[in-house]
Amino acid sequence: MDLCNFKFITEDAIIRRRYWIDEIVKLSGHFVNDSSRVENEIIDEVKKSGSQALLDHLRLCTAIPESYDHDSSEEKLYSKYTDALISECFKYLGLNSIVLTERADAADVEVVCDSYSFVADAKVFRLSRTAKNQKDFKVQAMDGWRNTKDFAMVVCPIYQLPTKSSQIYQQAILRNVCVFTYTHLAVLIRYSAIATTEDSKNLLGEIFKSVSLLNPSKDSVQYWVNINRTMLNYDSRIAELWSDEKSATTEGIAVSKKMAIEFLSSERTRMLMMTKDEAVSALIKMHKIDSRIDQINKVTDNNILDLPPRLDTTLS
Repeated sequence: MDLCNFKFITEDAIIRRRYWIDEIVKLSGHFVNDSSRVENEIIDEVKKSGSQALLDHLRLCTAIPESYDHDSSEEKLYSKYTDALISECFKYLGLNSIVLTERADAADVEVVCDSYSFVADAKVFRLSRTAKNQKDFKVQAMDGWRNTKDFAMVVCPIYQLPTKSSQIYQQAILRNVCVFTYTHLAVLIRYSAIATTEDSKNLLGEIFKSVSLLNPSKDSVQYWVNINRTMLNYDSRIAELWSDEKSATTEGIAVSKKMAIEFLSSERTRMLMMTKDEAVSALIKMHKIDSRIDQINKVTDNNILDLPPRLDTTLS
């Protein structure tokens, strides 16, 4: 991949990205164990490489790999990978954070510090994904999952968020849920390297408070001007980091697009090279014909009508 004009997405970052795409498909068949393995690997990376590991991930994690099947175990584990990533980011900022792996209908990350607490969730989509609605961002659900926590946060790819009017922003303000991006989180990681831990925690707290003080509106501009202004006004040193991460985001999107298109192009070539029998077999597998037939064959009346009636002894 030609990186001659890239300043922030390095060859090492792309190697790391390719490694993780391959690492996530190493499934054991036990989701909780696989989730723990992924989380521990990220923890080890951060111990070894510090903030650079976090930044490499934040800049390139935002798209589900096209090589993963839809609704597959790989796709579900990828979601846990991004949850583990944001959890490590919050730890790096000086907060206590934990990833929840076994609970359903709950936020995936819980975070606390001495002055506030919140739940968080990382959202990722495929680059090829088209229409998205407010339910995809789980704003309403996050409000319910907050329980006794002060705030809630949904971290999203910057390019997948609505840029005009959207109920997502109105719901976020009404329900005290901060819609955030991986780019904004990367700025916080960069800032924590030049500021104190207390500064990082205070800034994140100010971001949460700024959302709660907004007048409910669907206006995306109002929402993001508020978030951006809160961060940039907190410390004059953030402006340079902001400019850097804006460029890094552009580079990251370009790399992600290239990797996705390369895979899809190779898939198209592979399909064109198929024999007729291979193509028919692939279609049957894609539509899960055999497994659907097996499931249909298992259908019975459950022998409910063969159960003997209970004798009514009250009539004797």
